[in-house]
Amino acid sequence: MAGLRRIKKEVLAILAAGAAEAEVDERLAAYREEDLIHPLFSALCQTDEGQRLQAALTFGRVVARLAARDMEAARVVMRRLLWSLNDESGGIGWGAPEAMAAIMVCSPALADEYLHLLVSYLKEDEDEPFQDGNFLELPMLQRGLLWGIGQVAGRWPERLLAMGVAGELEKYLSSPDKKVVALARSCYVRLGLAAPTVPPATR
Repeated sequence: MAGLRRIKKEVLAILAAGAAEAEVDERLAAYREEDLIHPLFSALCQTDEGQRLQAALTFGRVVARLAARDMEAARVVMRRLLWSLNDESGGIGWGAPEAMAAIMVCSPALADEYLHLLVSYLKEDEDEPFQDGNFLELPMLQRGLLWGIGQVAGRWPERLLAMGVAGELEKYLSSPDKKVVALARSCYVRLGLAAPTVPPATR
């Protein structure tokens, strides 16, 4: 247990130092990927947005390396992230959409299995049998989700377009949260589309 606490402290210190990606990866190479998962989950809860996003991006690279040698272990991480966004988990899921997206950008194999679930968080449920939506209501989670969609769009815009993401993004353009609106517009840019004009939100 003391060893795990030490690793967590060391990993969080590495991330908090704000070093470049290459330096972070070099320093984390001293640890097994399995030993980095718990510290990285903790780092996703940082209130500082920059640190949280750095943790998500690092999560992506670490889990992609894990998937390359143990796909089932990587799937367990993805399931933990999904569970954290489930109402029944008792948590809120801070950083989970960002980490899921970063992992899939780094691991095409995991994207093949889980991308549709990330997209489901953009959607509201429809009438049966089309109840495939897991809409996130909290604006802070929406920010993380839209950041993640933007990351995926930067790599596979055609896949997201084929999944109908462009239409799902439109509702976020009328959000009262300006950050949500800006991130939604950024997603359109990364998809190679012009954002539709929608009336501004009114409180």
